[in-house]
Amino acid sequence: MTGRQRYKANALIKRLCANYDGGNCLLLDDGEPCVCVQSISFSLLCKYFRNAVLPAEPKLEAEILMSGAKTVCERCGVPIEKHSNRQKYCAECARIMYLKNKAKYQRNMRSGVDN
Repeated sequence: MTGRQRYKANALIKRLCANYDGGNCLLLDDGEPCVCVQSISFSLLCKYFRNAVLPAEPKLEAEILMSGAKTVCERCGVPIEKHSNRQKYCAECARIMYLKNKAKYQRNMRSGVDN
């Protein structure tokens, strides 16, 4: 993780993690307080954070977990795997944007306006 990603992850931990208690991790607590390892690390160490907390921020999740041809949808921010270099949207958003662009084109054709 970069510094900016870690800053966002720490804010997410403090806001959403059910096991975070004032800097300590309840899962690691065995009688005496134990610091939350995810909040002090630049790598993904906590499985609970990865599976339960990180999906709340799809863009951050994509930045941290995805690499290579994987990216995020420009409309909704959901992580997607690109199948071409022109793909910008997930399947659902692609359908919505297609219908919006088609309606815009039809309006322009009826009014005689060129783009």
